[in-house]
Parts: sequence; structure tokens; C-alpha cells
Amino acid sequence: MFEPVVDIAPLVAALNPAQRAAVTAPLEHRLVLAGAGSGKTRVLTHRIAYLIAAEGVSPLSILAVTFTNKAAAEMRARIEQLIDVPIRAMWVGTFHGIAHRMLRMHFREAGLIQNFQILDADDQQRLVKRIIKGLDLADEQWPAKTVTGWINAQKEQARRPEQISDQGDYNQNQLVRIYSAYQAACERQGVVDFAELLLRAYELCRDNRDIQAHYQRRFRHLLIDEFQDTNTLQYRWLRVLAGASGVLFAVGDDDQSVYSWRGARVEHMLALSRDFVGCEVVRLEQNYRSTGTILKAANGLIAKNSGRLGKNLWTDGSDGEPIQLYAAYNEYDEAEFVVSRIKAQVGSGARYDENAVLYRMGAQSRVLEEMLIRARLPYRIYGGLRFFERQEIKDALAYLRLLHNRDDDSGFERVVNTPARGIGATTVERLRGFARAQGISLWQAAQIADEALGRSASKVKAFCALIETMAARAQDQLLSKITEDVIVHSGLREHYGKEKSEQAEARLENLDELISATRAFELSALEAPIEGAPELDPLTHFLTHAALESGEQQAAPGEDCVQLMTLHAAKGLEFRFVFLVGMENGIFPHARAVDEGNLEEERRLCYVGITRARQQLYMSYAELRRLHGIEQIGMPSQFLRELPPETLQELRPRVNVSRPAFAAAGSAEVGAARAWRNASDAPERTHLPGNMRAQEAAGFGFALGARVRHERFGEGTVLQFEGDGERTRIQIKFAQTGTKWLMLSMANLVAV
Repeated sequence: MFEPVVDIAPLVAALNPAQRAAVTAPLEHRLVLAGAGSGKTRVLTHRIAYLIAAEGVSPLSILAVTFTNKAAAEMRARIEQLIDVPIRAMWVGTFHGIAHRMLRMHFREAGLIQNFQILDADDQQRLVKRIIKGLDLADEQWPAKTVTGWINAQKEQARRPEQISDQGDYNQNQLVRIYSAYQAACERQGVVDFAELLLRAYELCRDNRDIQAHYQRRFRHLLIDEFQDTNTLQYRWLRVLAGASGVLFAVGDDDQSVYSWRGARVEHMLALSRDFVGCEVVRLEQNYRSTGTILKAANGLIAKNSGRLGKNLWTDGSDGEPIQLYAAYNEYDEAEFVVSRIKAQVGSGARYDENAVLYRMGAQSRVLEEMLIRARLPYRIYGGLRFFERQEIKDALAYLRLLHNRDDDSGFERVVNTPARGIGATTVERLRGFARAQGISLWQAAQIADEALGRSASKVKAFCALIETMAARAQDQLLSKITEDVIVHSGLREHYGKEKSEQAEARLENLDELISATRAFELSALEAPIEGAPELDPLTHFLTHAALESGEQQAAPGEDCVQLMTLHAAKGLEFRFVFLVGMENGIFPHARAVDEGNLEEERRLCYVGITRARQQLYMSYAELRRLHGIEQIGMPSQFLRELPPETLQELRPRVNVSRPAFAAAGSAEVGAARAWRNASDAPERTHLPGNMRAQEAAGFGFALGARVRHERFGEGTVLQFEGDGERTRIQIKFAQTGTKWLMLSMANLVAV
């Protein structure tokens, strides 16, 4: 036990009453229902500091689980700022990181080899694909990506192949057959995938009574962040670790559970009172992020969901401005609106990176990018390829893996012909067949398969000799030197340097950065070894680090620029200005989600999007949108009708429409899309402008029916106008390219 601090007032002085109640709660199970922007991270870190400083709890008896390694590092730093107590021995990390740590310490009991390696998602899929081919199953009928997802889903339910019942279903039986063969291949190669890390750790604690008792005695306090995102396997593992005496302190928000497609189950929050007797709920409802209007909109929307624990966000700050709702003509008009507002905000002193554009589907970004480029505004897509997922980095890591473990089939197959050595797909397939028949790895097969490989045997042997030569040079070398040697002598540097282009230069810079990363890792590994684990060589340690890091989503550092991202990627972030675009039925809520009965999760996702905004929220929908190559009539999202009407202000100007008798076909459908404004179930809008009214097209410069010429689309006839001033647009029926809407100020039309 640590000596408790008598005066804890400084520790809780900055907390509001609800936060203080959570932090200083008795040593009993608690669920902290933390609304968006309510300070959940502060509560979690202060709770750990309080346990140590006020209750005398040893850091050794605390297990804290976060969902990213970055969050774990930040948690450690915050705790050390709060209390002057060494906490290096405290276990803080992700589920996968903690599972890995436990398996390294108990590899024998877990049935693993000491230097087991971790398969990333790509290599797992490659291995599954080889298994499918080896079982003579058709790739078209059994796509490796789909099968891999099914295998991972079984693991997340703690099911091994032999535990899946035979229901006489052919497809199910084939999937089980693939799963069995895949499991055997992983055992033979000494590799585990991400789902296997968790399953193996769960089985270790469940089935080994001594180990179970050890960790139940050690971890008397389990603190879990983002509890709403736990899957079934993680929840079961926590229950085993807690046992009868462990105290669970879970922090989460059922209204932000948006990862069911990853296996997350919001139902776990509802099950806590059943599985952890005496668990009480503490609600954090005071929001420190958004204006009162934004919170009122979020509360009104999420109240439509059933089966939630319930809370009501509030702020002691100002109400702020209404949510600005823009009804765009099409996706280009929508993107132009976004760009114009960002330019205005930056012109008033805001930074570009204070603006975020959120969308439901990645395909929506194309037009936004086009308009940002046209306006010369800097931007980036948040969540692009991460460092360890880049092709050249994965190639270098595959070589390093082979240096460490020759039986790593995934690494062997990735680089046996990279750079090209004349070892084609036919040769590799022959080698696979020989290895399968003998029950050995590809490396072992390469040593004795001369007859099967024929004339290609010498090329395969030369590749193996290269690996052995690099391995010999690696003896007693620093990790960074090994990495540099591999990049040069494998031929990767020459391979990627042949093409003289910016992309090739970027690849070479990435390879150089890998060397820098291994050097930095050498230093950090010396400072923070894994407690209690067998001493690992630096290469094993780094390869594990790289595999774990590749499973995380991290924002790449960059210049001041507009942030574009999906709504899922936006979770956990906040911005001064947020644009929520594509608010149309079929897009958001997504048609597939509605068909599958996931409307409530879509509503939670919208709630997440709304609560990302600190100062101003913009929402927009398009009456016409070309998506996936098809022009669609857009009906405004039902979520817009679920927002309290007083929180909205429509930005579209009073629309003046002039339609000649020969108006283009389709205007009736567009009118139907607009009719939502007057629908009986639409909210009453005291702020909104009146309905569209027809009038003569005076002052537009062209008469209705006039003949005009456009430099790109050719000659056409003016059909109608809409809008006022600079936002006036003109509809023209072109002889060669059909009917189009153009912004009059940008159209460059000439009368014929």
C-alpha cells in the first residue's frame, strides 16, 4: 500500500460536482456515463491519481485500458503531472497491447513460441487467400477479405473452429474448414493475428487457474476508457480479470457507440449492472466544448433513440449562433458553399485547421477536394495511409521479419520477387504446393524443392542466400544498422529509386525515415523494457511495435489545412467550425444501414458529428447529387426533421425562379425534393425565408429562351434562372451535352 495523501483538495479542485463525485466514488463498481465534451479523460486520469494518492492503492494493482497507444501515453503523462509518484510499473495500454504484453510473459502457457510474430491485416488476408487456394476453393466464391472478416468475427465471439456447431450448412462447413487450416498454418509459422492476440490472452486467463488467480490478485482496479466500443471478447476478458474482487471503473458514452461493424456492442453498458453487482451510474452532462444551441440540437436528435441510459448535455456558456442549414442545388454548389465559408472564416482570422468537413461516405470527398483545389485552399484527408502501411515500408519490414524468422511465409511471399528476380507466380505456386504436401514452411521447401521448381530453383536459392548473407551481417549490429543494410542490399533502395518522380522520391524518404524510426526505437526500448517479460532482441521488439502501430489510426502531422474526414474518423476530435455535408436520405442515414435496421447507430453517428463543433455547425444537403456515376434526386435527411426547429437557420437565399413552358424534364422531381419545407412533419421555421416565387428574369443579362454559347459545352438555350446576386445560377439546354445548371458569375456565356 502507498501512504495516502491527507489533503486531496488540490487534486479535485478543478473538477465540477459530477466529475468530483466520479473521481472520489467509493471503491465499488462505477459506470461513468460521459457525454461528448464532458471531460471523461480528465475524470479517468484524476480517478487513477486519486486511487494512488488518496486511497493508497499501489500503481501495480491498477490496469488502465485505452483505445490507442497515443491515449495511453497521454494518460501516463497527465497522471505524473497530478501526483509525484512513479507509475512506470502501472499497466496502461490498449487491449491488444496489454494482451501482447501478457502473452510475451506467459508464451509457454499460452501455447506460443517465444519469438512469435504478429500478422498485420494485409498479411493475414494474404495467408487466408493461400489457404483458400490450397483447399481448392474458388476465389470468386470465397473472397479472402470476406473470409478473413468471418474468421475474426468468430474469434471476437471466442469461438475456435471446433466450437462452431455443424448445422448441415455447406457454406458454414467450408468456412470452418478454412478457419481450421488457417489456425494450423499460424501455429506452424509461429504467428498470430490481432484477433488472436485477444483470444489467446482471454483463453490464457480463463483456462489457467494459477495465471487467472495471479492477475485477479494483482489487478484490483480495472479502469476502462471508451467502454461503449468494447466487443464481446474484450468484455469477457475483463470479467475474467475482475473476478469476484476486482473493482471496475468504466467510462463511456452509449450515444457515441458507432462501431458495431467492428464488433463493438453498446449492450455491454446496459449489462454492467447485471454482471457487476452494485454498479452505479454517474452522469457527466456538463459540456465544455459546444454552444448551447449545438447541444440542444444534439439532445433533441439522440432522444429519438430507444434503449439508451439517457443524459442531457448542457453548458454554462452562451447559446451561440443557430445551426446554419444550406439546401444546395447539387454537390458542386454544396462544395462551393463550404469553400466560401471557409475562406470567409480564414479571412476573419481563423486557421484552416479549425475547419472540418465531415461526410458519411468516402466517395463524397471527390467534389470537395476538386473545389478546394480550385480555390487553392490547403486540405488533407484525415486517416490516409499510415507510415507502417505504406508499400515500401511493408516490403522492408518483410525482409526484417525473414531475417528473424525464416518460416514466416507471409514475409517470404511478399519479397521473394521484390525487387523482381525472375521468380514468377508459377514458381511461387509450385513452391506452395510442395510446402503444403510436406507440411513445411516456404523457406524449408525452398531448400529441398529443386526438382519441383526446375530451372527456377537456382533463382529461389539465390534469394535464400541473400537472406542468409544479410542475416550474417546483422549479427551484433544495432537495429538501425541492420535496417539500413537490408534496405540497401535487398535492392529496395535501387528498386524504388529507378523511377524519377515525386512518388519515387517520397518512397525513398520513407525508407530513410524507417531507419530513423529504428534508431529512435533503440533508445526508447532501452528506457522502457516490458516488465516481467523475457528479454527480447531489439528486432523482435521493433517488429511487434510496427505491427501494433499499423493497427491504429493516427493523424499525420502537417501544415495548417482544412480537415476532410468521414464521420467515423471524426469521433474523439473537435473543431471550431464543422461542416456536416450530404444530409440526404440514402446517404445519411445510409441506405444500407436503414435496410439492416441500424438506424439508431446512424443517429448516434449524426450525434457524434454534431458534437464535434465548438462554435459553429453547418449542415447541408443537395437536391441533385451525382454519386457513384448516377445523378440522384436528394430528399433531405430525416435527421434534419428530428432537430429542434429553433436550432436551425436556413441559409439559402430567397429563391426567384423563372420557368418557361419548355422547362427541362426533371424539374418536377426537383420540386418534390424541395417540398419537404412545407411537409406536415417538417419543423416550423421562424427564421426561414419564404417559398420560391416565379417572376420575370429581368437583370440577369440573358432573356429566357435566348441562344448562348459556352466555351466547353457549345451552344444552348436558356431555360430558367434561380437565386439572387452572385449566387444566381442559370439552366441551359445544350444541343450536344444536354441540360446543365451553371453559376452565372462563372459561366463565361456569350450571346449567339
